[in-house]
Amino acid sequence: MIMSFFDQFLSPSLIGIPLIALAILIPWLTFPTPSSRWLNNRLITLQAWFINRFIYQLMQPMNLGGHKWAVLFTALMLFLITINLLGLLPYTFTPTTQLSLNMAFALPLWLTTVLIGMLNQPTIALGHLLPEGTPTPLVPILIIIKTISLFIRPLALGVRLTANLTAGHLLMQLIATAAFVLLTIMPTVALLTSLILFLLTILEVAVAMIQAYVFVLLLSLYLQENM
Repeated sequence: MIMSFFDQFLSPSLIGIPLIALAILIPWLTFPTPSSRWLNNRLITLQAWFINRFIYQLMQPMNLGGHKWAVLFTALMLFLITINLLGLLPYTFTPTTQLSLNMAFALPLWLTTVLIGMLNQPTIALGHLLPEGTPTPLVPILIIIKTISLFIRPLALGVRLTANLTAGHLLMQLIATAAFVLLTIMPTVALLTSLILFLLTILEVAVAMIQAYVFVLLLSLYLQENM
């Protein structure tokens, strides 16, 4: 029973062919495409408003050089939100519960922000490793600590997204299993358990969106630090 709870995180396959690529590509089909009409429908209008507000909040603290990343951050945000939300549906697979996929997003983007800082302003980028006014005996220790914290950033990005989604899916499955088992034994308790499951599902919808936003927001902060 314990192992079956983790079967939902296994990559699906059909006649030995992994379907994770299909699970990654299909969410893009759910987005409405803009039409040539003068007036858009409500769905496209809502999507455009959401994207505009997101770009405004994300790019407002940055200088003009960081605005080049707006398209990339927006695409990544929509991609993560869609995959996280579709993963809450029954009999679906959530690719973002795989640490390898999240690290594939986090590591190259983090490394790019670091390289931008090293190329554009190497003195300031290296100055982040040593706070101003540090006592001389603490200089080697602080440099080591700051360097370790710098290299932990991509790992923290990937693990945070993976852990939050995995914990939410496991908790939902545990509560759903308890409600199913208690249905014939104690219907009243099963009803209360189902109510808790409903509230938890609403919470997981919020977590799915918030974690996608936090992932992109932290990347934008790393970029802002190196611009």
